[in-house]
Amino acid sequence: MKSIPLALMPLIAVVGMLIPHAAFAASTFYGITTHVSTSSIKVEDPKTHQTLSFEIVPKFDQVFSADGKTTYQMKAVHAGQYVGIIYDQKALGMRHADKIYLLTNANQHISAE
Repeated sequence: MKSIPLALMPLIAVVGMLIPHAAFAASTFYGITTHVSTSSIKVEDPKTHQTLSFEIVPKFDQVFSADGKTTYQMKAVHAGQYVGIIYDQKALGMRHADKIYLLTNANQHISAE
């Protein structure tokens, strides 16, 4: 295993401080779907009326039941459904869905895996 030269350590430290830590962390957003297509999904939080759009990569297959035990195809997601979306913004700063959970009501949260 090669080690990092000492001359590069300050540069690595500066780059690490400039990149926001939130860009690396996954977040969860709950709401009702208002738009679903093959490349994106738009969800509105009924409590705050905040709406977020999420990009969906081709061949996305991360759709689950609330308990995470049942998997679904993307065609099972429809406008008007309550969902929980785990997302991040790592790829070019675009918000994209990592996992989508189909929930039954606004009080339900994603169970711990």
